[in-house]
Amino acid sequence: MKGLFRGDLRRSLKQGASATALTLAAFAAPAIAQDSAAAPQAEEQPAAADIVVTGSLIARPNNVAVSPIVTVSDELVQQSGQITLEDSLNQLPGFTPSGNAGTGGQGSGGRATLNLRGLGSNRNLILLDGRRLPLSDINGNVDINILPESIIGSVDVITGGASAIYGSDAMSGVVNFKTDRYFDGVRADIQNGNSFRGDYGKFNASLALGTKFANDRGRLMLALSYANRDPLSGSQRDFFANRVPSSFIGTGAFVPDALNLPTQAALGTVFGRYGVTTPINRTLNLGFNNDGTLFVQTGAVNYRGPTTDGYAVIGNNVRMPVGPQLQVLNAFERKSAFAKGEFDLTEDLTAYGQFLFVDSTVTTESGGSLTQFAPFTTIPVTNPFVPADLRTLLASRTNAAAPFRWSARYVGIPDKGWDENYTVQQYLGGLKGGIAGSWKFDAFVSYDQTVHDQAMFNAVLKSRVQTLLNAADGGRSICSGGFNPFGITNATSLSQACVDYMTATVNSKERLTQTQVQAQVNGPLFNLPAGPVQLALLGGYRKNSYRFDPSPDLVLNNIEAVVGSNPARGGISVKEFAAQIDVPLLTDKPFFRDLGVGAAFRYSDYNPTGGVKSFEFDGRWKPFDALLIRGSYQRAVRAPNIGELFSPVTGSQLAIGTPPVAIGDPCDVRSTARTGSNGTQVRALCLAQGIPGAAIDAYQFPTTATGGNIQGNSGLTPEKANTFNIGFVLNPNFSSPWLSGFSMSVDYYNIKIRNVISTINGLTVLAKCYNLDGTNPSYAASNEFCKLVQRDTTGELVAIAQPYLNLGALDTDGLDVQLNWSLKLAEAGIGDGSGRIYASSAIGWLNHYKIQTLPGSVAQDFVGTSTPGRPLPTWKALTTVGYNSDVFGIGMRWRYQGKLRDISAITSPTAEQVGVKPYNLFDIFSTVDVTKEVQFRAGITNLFDKAIPFVASSQNGTDAGTYDMVGRSFYVGAKFNF
Repeated sequence: MKGLFRGDLRRSLKQGASATALTLAAFAAPAIAQDSAAAPQAEEQPAAADIVVTGSLIARPNNVAVSPIVTVSDELVQQSGQITLEDSLNQLPGFTPSGNAGTGGQGSGGRATLNLRGLGSNRNLILLDGRRLPLSDINGNVDINILPESIIGSVDVITGGASAIYGSDAMSGVVNFKTDRYFDGVRADIQNGNSFRGDYGKFNASLALGTKFANDRGRLMLALSYANRDPLSGSQRDFFANRVPSSFIGTGAFVPDALNLPTQAALGTVFGRYGVTTPINRTLNLGFNNDGTLFVQTGAVNYRGPTTDGYAVIGNNVRMPVGPQLQVLNAFERKSAFAKGEFDLTEDLTAYGQFLFVDSTVTTESGGSLTQFAPFTTIPVTNPFVPADLRTLLASRTNAAAPFRWSARYVGIPDKGWDENYTVQQYLGGLKGGIAGSWKFDAFVSYDQTVHDQAMFNAVLKSRVQTLLNAADGGRSICSGGFNPFGITNATSLSQACVDYMTATVNSKERLTQTQVQAQVNGPLFNLPAGPVQLALLGGYRKNSYRFDPSPDLVLNNIEAVVGSNPARGGISVKEFAAQIDVPLLTDKPFFRDLGVGAAFRYSDYNPTGGVKSFEFDGRWKPFDALLIRGSYQRAVRAPNIGELFSPVTGSQLAIGTPPVAIGDPCDVRSTARTGSNGTQVRALCLAQGIPGAAIDAYQFPTTATGGNIQGNSGLTPEKANTFNIGFVLNPNFSSPWLSGFSMSVDYYNIKIRNVISTINGLTVLAKCYNLDGTNPSYAASNEFCKLVQRDTTGELVAIAQPYLNLGALDTDGLDVQLNWSLKLAEAGIGDGSGRIYASSAIGWLNHYKIQTLPGSVAQDFVGTSTPGRPLPTWKALTTVGYNSDVFGIGMRWRYQGKLRDISAITSPTAEQVGVKPYNLFDIFSTVDVTKEVQFRAGITNLFDKAIPFVASSQNGTDAGTYDMVGRSFYVGAKFNF
């Protein structure tokens, strides 16, 4: 450890950025590098006046930035105790947790993504050495899992819109991963960690080899790495013991048809034999006890089953908690190889190449399959396993011969899960060098492809289940013992032959390709008294293609508890031209140590959406050496991606929760919409939507999730954003050793996005249709949001349509603050060694996060709310204090997130649920340099074993992607140089 947050902001890049773990730096020029080649490192430049900062085509003599840049070293990754980059970066205030180990369940890909400012993982640009990385999905996301930590030297994060400078997708900023520099020798690194409970192991190992040859004209580096992470199940944490009380239970249940109900007399006769004298509501689900008797699921009347080991009576209702079945954090394995090399053909011409290969697998599980989504399987009255008491009720119906719907969790079949395997290859080659005078050029061609093989194991096939249920002998002639779904004992006694018959491993394949061709030139136009006016020009072409081939069972919607999907094909291409200019106005004058302005322009011609323009203006002023004032204004543009344009109707699971704790189905009699002052109007709306009158006053939605049908739209137009930032960097360089190590920066950002491309959030649809936020005061079924609500013939909520549309607006603004202080003890008269103490803090303050759902609608401010997958705290900070020397270092890191209200405070304020208290985590870390070649490190994360917080609006009771599910953990590691 060389000091987390080492903050000497006045150092030039030629002096090096030092081995900081986090520095909010003021050393990068405004860049014009959507796909630009990696900028040379500072020490590789011939003179201080020709420094090219990372990701920039403009060389400046004074390393200043008009946009804040956070530089993250490999030490931060190691000291975080993580084996994946996104978990380390998500600790920083500018990031909102997106895809990580706590997300990606239910077969959604298991990707690791980054999300700047909470604006979405598809609105920031992810680069490797200034070039685009392979895409991992139809929505243009980059899976950070493909980047082995062993090849990363540091990470630059530019916050704020940068489309004109870096290209489309950079509305909220750019994350540029920089590979390690060329070296001679061998480097090895190994790290192992686990929770203090011993149930969440993480392992990472890497080997890197570097050499220079042909009298240093050639340079070559090869890196190999392996990483592995164990899964964490909800059953391993007490928090999840009673979470998500699902009504899909292992006993199975009879679901009455509101238009073909058993008679009240028959119910009275059957339950009278059990000693029940209270009348039974005919519309309620009836479960099956092991002795063949029936029970009422809502009310637990005559329930004779277990209340432990996954079965419970919660709120006097028979439920089966899902939390213990879920894989809260998914398993991960990655094998990777990376190579890069370059050769100086002449003094002014260098050829270079790069290769990346990654094979990674994320494994997820979601518990036992359910009879959840339409079309539903049914049981005929001729089924030989139907209990006698149920036969009595069935015979009393108006249509006694009609099959009946059942509800169950397949407890006799192993949990459904997914293996998400990604094979990624990228090939790149190029030439760079000098041309006339001080002008330089860089041109490259690259091709990459990502193949995503998804295997869903233990998938229950509806057609096979229906065949068994329809069989006259209950399926005994098809598989040993047949399929008896009535009661826990019967359901769990399923023979292996029947398990094999009812299930399959379902395979689907995605393939994405990307071709890039780009050339750039840059150099001085002419000289002014303050220095040269510099120009950079860039031209490029990029083509992306996508193909998805789902399993036929997915196409036919033949898998229980999984919404079907269709094959898809699509592609986009873009031709781009960009220019950037930098004009120094004054230098070395009183009150104007430096004054300069710059501008950038980019024209992008997309096929099929057409041409878009973006531009940027910036300025910098240094009144004296200790103070830099900077600012910029940018018009950012994001064209729709392949998924937004072409994705077919694709089903997903949409969490709505169980009322009254969550919004649930507002037609549910337990919901605050039905029990509130406007319950009569909501009831009438639910009737108008198709819930039968016979069922309306007993209707309960049976689970915590419904379907979300997402569909592309070829008529989309680009998003546009105005972004503004202004701030200062203060580095006073005090003479006192106690203050000489102090520096700070404060930056204000403001991002306004219009014509936002998005699907409508399902919870928003429900809130607006049922007037939970006051936007449908007439409770009209013809309301545009109510038209997106889809119910079946029984009135049950089966899906919410979520097409991509150009919707309203998204506005956010806030402050980024960086404080750094360090003291060399010897300079303060304390000892005579190399010891140093330091303290540093990166602080984010979010002022507004406003969403306008539709043009003309009232914007809602979600700042300070807890949304699963997008927490928006007003305050977030990462603070580190510590000591280090040439041989030893120790420190403590404090991760802070301010209190959060539940999202219901905005979406349904009359039914606001409990929020999340301030969240604090503390970590300790230490390193020992045994020799110059050997270093050991160790640390403890979540030192005080912080408990898992409850998130009311989350389907699983918390936000596993944001909060620490593991508890106190440790890691040990070693680094060797030969």
